[in-house]
Amino acid sequence: MKRLYPFDPLIKHHIIISLLLALWVFIFLYFTEPLDVSELPNNEKLIYLPGYGFVTGFCYLLFLPFQSYLYRKFQNQWNIFSELTFIITFSIVSIAIARCYYLFIVVANEPNPNTLGYMLATIFLPAIATILPIILIGRFGFGKYYEKQLEDQKIEIKGEGNYEGLRLQLNEVISIQSSDNYIEVFYLSGHDLKKTLIRNKLSVIADEFPELRRAHRSYLINPFHFQQWKTENGKLYVILNHHIEVPISKTYQKDIKATITSTTN
Repeated sequence: MKRLYPFDPLIKHHIIISLLLALWVFIFLYFTEPLDVSELPNNEKLIYLPGYGFVTGFCYLLFLPFQSYLYRKFQNQWNIFSELTFIITFSIVSIAIARCYYLFIVVANEPNPNTLGYMLATIFLPAIATILPIILIGRFGFGKYYEKQLEDQKIEIKGEGNYEGLRLQLNEVISIQSSDNYIEVFYLSGHDLKKTLIRNKLSVIADEFPELRRAHRSYLINPFHFQQWKTENGKLYVILNHHIEVPISKTYQKDIKATITSTTN
């Protein structure tokens, strides 16, 4: 249940899924004609049936904040338990709202509406059986696509040894410090700060990744993680995420200040 599951946090892709859901629910109801739909004239079908599609798409969008909450709660990771929690909760609430739509709009003021049990057996559960594959395939597909994009965007900080190196997102790198014939890479893994020692020269990394700015002859920083400035005994320092403190030499002060200003504005 804790196994990671492909997930796409981008809202625009979930809007696409909600639109496909709305369209599919309408098509399903229009052509299968469950309950007394077959008795409705075509003009009423085009009035009431799109409402069920709208309810389904709306419920999916309604649950996106809940999805974002789960994503943050699990430290920007998504697992099978998260996916099942979202799908089950979404399905239950969608059925409840669709039932209300039926009672208060479709058959408003009718003396004998169909019971919930009858609707579950004849429309809701069959509809869910056809809808869930679309949701699961869409979410899984967008999740894999998002993971591939992230993987393509990763950088590799290589070492001089055959098996040395670190592959991660550029903005996961906070700073790199020179240490004799090695470099110490400070980076984020989820919300945790990690440090890896790699045999390489700081000048090589600076040339390879110009996005990391030279702040000192022994330091590279990622301006993305800037928090604040600090002055102590006439010397300037920059405070990065996780309270990493890096000295700024006079040689690089102008460049660092200009870069951070453009990054934070």
